[in-house]
Amino acid sequence: MIINERNDRKNRVLAAAGQMMTAARTAPKAKGSDIIEVAIVEGEDLEILSTEMKRLGQIKNRPGLLRDAENILRGQCVMLIGVRPMPMGLNCGHCGFQSCQEKTADVPCAFNSIDVGIAVGSACATAADLRLDTRVMYSAGIAAQRLGILPGCRTVQGIAISASSKSPFFDRG
Repeated sequence: MIINERNDRKNRVLAAAGQMMTAARTAPKAKGSDIIEVAIVEGEDLEILSTEMKRLGQIKNRPGLLRDAENILRGQCVMLIGVRPMPMGLNCGHCGFQSCQEKTADVPCAFNSIDVGIAVGSACATAADLRLDTRVMYSAGIAAQRLGILPGCRTVQGIAISASSKSPFFDRG
């Protein structure tokens, strides 16, 4: 059997994305609380995500969202990392309130956002080790939240993933 890389690229990227998911899951988290959710979007669902990004770009008059919507279609998949809101009860004040009790429900616990950032960093580091091209996109995360892809999650970030001769996510104009 002969396996040509061009014919098997998507399978290889999805397998590598699985390793990125593991890196995100095992990333350090505040107080050891595992409140992140991780998913891969590909195929028809990637088209749906792109369409929602375009819709948001038009509504908000944000050309960057329109650009990102096209960019994700040039890759093989998008990883989503989000957090289920849970105040850590540390009364640290990082969220802008004196205590967790004073914090309003619509304001995320700073440690929840930090957890997402650490998970994104771990996933991207794994991608770099595997020589994948990535781009962190808040725009994909916002669209995913609107679509309910990670139910109950806030602060969702997207990571566009590609394996090609040149990254489709940079020199974007």
